[in-house]
Amino acid sequence: MDFQTEFKPLTVQPQEIEGKSFEMIDEEVGEHSFTEEQYKVVQRIIHASADFELGKSVVFHPNAVQAGIEAIRSGKMVVADVQMIQSGISKPRIEKYGGHVRVYISDEDVMEEAKRLNTTRAIISMRKAIKEAEGGIFAIGNAPTALLELIRLVKTGEARPGLIVGMPVGFVSAAESKEELAKLDVPFITNMGRKGGSPVTVAAVNAISLLAQKQG
Repeated sequence: MDFQTEFKPLTVQPQEIEGKSFEMIDEEVGEHSFTEEQYKVVQRIIHASADFELGKSVVFHPNAVQAGIEAIRSGKMVVADVQMIQSGISKPRIEKYGGHVRVYISDEDVMEEAKRLNTTRAIISMRKAIKEAEGGIFAIGNAPTALLELIRLVKTGEARPGLIVGMPVGFVSAAESKEELAKLDVPFITNMGRKGGSPVTVAAVNAISLLAQKQG
């Protein structure tokens, strides 16, 4: 039996594929209430996830996008909760302005302190990060405990982030942590519900860095 098919690999350039993808996203999203800059973030989140429900659930603090742009262009640090986010963020666009991407969860002192206090490394990593990343972007896509601790530190006045991109995925405290984030009076980007994760958090940060690059 002959199982040959007519399948042929695509030969178009990556930019053409991305452009076509964005056209398809625009068509399916249709009318929306996002600002032009907010939609650039949502568009990339949908592109990274192929999840329109997730994209439409994204919530922005009114100053979120501009705060993120200013943080990047001021050379502020980007703090990731896990290595996957650190790996996915486009570092040249961050480093162009003097910033860098940092993740603390595997630092030896963080692991030792978490063991001593019998708590999670995610929590201790946020306590360490706020001492070195004032005014920076905190990108949390994996650990709800990290986001909840960062929220607590903001409320006590110990943390002063420039922008929080909080989109952790999961069943335990993920949705709740994002609901709490949306109540803060600091710049944030989040989404409602259990969905989220590292790829969409990376997409949001990369969208912000592209906007920062276009401004100058």
